[in-house]
Amino acid sequence: MLNEFKAFIAKGNVMDLAVGVIIGGAFGLIVKSLTDDIIMPIVGAIFGGFDFSNFFVPLAEGVSATTLEAAREQGAVLAYGNFITVLINFLILAWIIFLMVKGVNSLRRKEEAVPDKPAPPPVEVALLTEIRDLLKK
Repeated sequence: MLNEFKAFIAKGNVMDLAVGVIIGGAFGLIVKSLTDDIIMPIVGAIFGGFDFSNFFVPLAEGVSATTLEAAREQGAVLAYGNFITVLINFLILAWIIFLMVKGVNSLRRKEEAVPDKPAPPPVEVALLTEIRDLLKK
């Protein structure tokens, strides 16, 4: 069983998946920073300086806090502002991935458009062609 597990882990697909997950996690952090530190402040400035993350509806009695973090300590809240932020993060990530896939597809189309040089004929065929040409003379 241990040998089967080693063989499974050593397969290229598992390693590719592991690399993809690690890079995806790092990329997710970059997108989160882009959204939280750059885009959301601009959106907040355009719409009057508010922050989506502190928009919530109290679901329990006695929730009187003005920030989401403090409200969660007081009771249950419906954090729709946090959902809006996560949705914007997703849309940004989806847009970036779309642009990446579009770029890769255009590179592939360019590669496919360039015709390959025909492969030289095998040595036997080249010799037979040469003999044929000599016999014609």
